[in-house]
Amino acid sequence: MNSRLKILNKTKWAGSFTLMMGMMIFLYGFLSDSSPVIGIGIGTIVGAVLFFLMGVFFITTEEMVENTSKGIEIPPMKSRNGLYLVKK
Repeated sequence: MNSRLKILNKTKWAGSFTLMMGMMIFLYGFLSDSSPVIGIGIGTIVGAVLFFLMGVFFITTEEMVENTSKGIEIPPMKSRNGLYLVKK
């Protein structure tokens, strides 16, 4: 749990730093009326949001895999032509 909290905090700080940089780039481009800089700012903002969401997704996935029971394993049935079939 402690390692996941460290990863979440680092993801939060990196995402917020990137978001602030993207907002500053966007505002600079908006105030100086430069469309390529506005596009770079918007891309940086979107990248920061995706960075944070991916970090949260990986932590959530790791938590779910660790805490779920694995269930009963069902061995596949082999058919006559060599292909594997799964019981339904």
